[in-house]
Amino acid sequence: MKNKCKFVGIMFLCILIVCTLAVMAYEYTAGMKGAAGGASNASGNTKNTDEADDMLTVVTSFYPMYIAALNIVDGVEGVRLENLSEPQTGCLHDFQLTPEDMKLLSTADVFVINGGGIESFMSDVAKAYPKLDVVEACEDVALLSEDDADSDHDHDHDADTESDSDHDHDHDADAESDSDHDHDHDADAESDSDHDHDHDADAESDSAHDHDHGDENAHAWMSVPRYRTMVQTIASRLAEKDAKHADEYYANAKAYDAKLAVLEEKINSIKSLTNGQNIIIFHEAYAYVADDFSMNACYLLDLDEERSVSAGEIKQVIGAIKDDGVSVILAEELYGKSMGDTVSRETDVHVIYIDPLNRGEYDKDSYLDGMEHNIELIKEAFTK
Repeated sequence: MKNKCKFVGIMFLCILIVCTLAVMAYEYTAGMKGAAGGASNASGNTKNTDEADDMLTVVTSFYPMYIAALNIVDGVEGVRLENLSEPQTGCLHDFQLTPEDMKLLSTADVFVINGGGIESFMSDVAKAYPKLDVVEACEDVALLSEDDADSDHDHDHDADTESDSDHDHDHDADAESDSDHDHDHDADAESDSDHDHDHDADAESDSAHDHDHGDENAHAWMSVPRYRTMVQTIASRLAEKDAKHADEYYANAKAYDAKLAVLEEKINSIKSLTNGQNIIIFHEAYAYVADDFSMNACYLLDLDEERSVSAGEIKQVIGAIKDDGVSVILAEELYGKSMGDTVSRETDVHVIYIDPLNRGEYDKDSYLDGMEHNIELIKEAFTK
């Protein structure tokens, strides 16, 4: 009996030793894999060595940047291109990063953004991934001011009351109110309520389109010459990051630029029709279209999201049409159709619905096709 117990004890000890050695061997192997297989990427995270050596992961912020990058990396081996937002997201107003978005960014070597403040979440990205290589596509572009759409004209419907005081399109107020309009915006509430251009007809109207990108209009991709510069910026930065494929990036960018140059030539060819024309725009992005065509965007009603339009805003638009001799309005069909239909019923203005090129299918020619269609619509509007 004593020998039997001794035997069992020895067996137990042997089993314990074997199990201990197995655990130690597993931990050692795992440690070796971590040391050999973990390589730090630009975001400060780790990924498999083979992936780090052979794959450049490029993440874009939203649709216009994805299409630009898609043309630049086309056919380049070892490049993985991902878009942070969904293709139908549109502009990144109030866009909130999800855990899945942050996880995607953790794999990125390069993050291509538009810039100009439209990616309002960048402070969160910088905090989470301080070493992430960020390419700001519009860094070499002369951005328009948010006031450029109407700052030189008499219908500053997005500006503050001080700007309003310079103009007089009061479609509601009586003549006495007009004559008393002495720019005293510190006067009593009655004076404020009689103010011409009461763009605050209701507080809801103001808050509904408060997309503050700072003082800059960030929608530069809607300008063909500016977009050409953005493409070159992206290509240059990718070439710096991935030098062994630099020639391919530059070649792709050159080929894409040649196609964009054709669009710019088409725009220039019809400037004789559009130069100096007063227009109204229903999307802040269309200030760049007006600039490309040398048109005067004398009134901006920003309808880049679903919201109700007040009766006061309708009166202001109709007043601007009459006072500035506007014959064409540029609108986005997704959010501007209702307002466009209303204005068309009450005036003889021509409302054309152009593509803001901020959503669509992942087709590398989508920008070319969309912008060409926009150009044809504008040409048609001014030849009627």
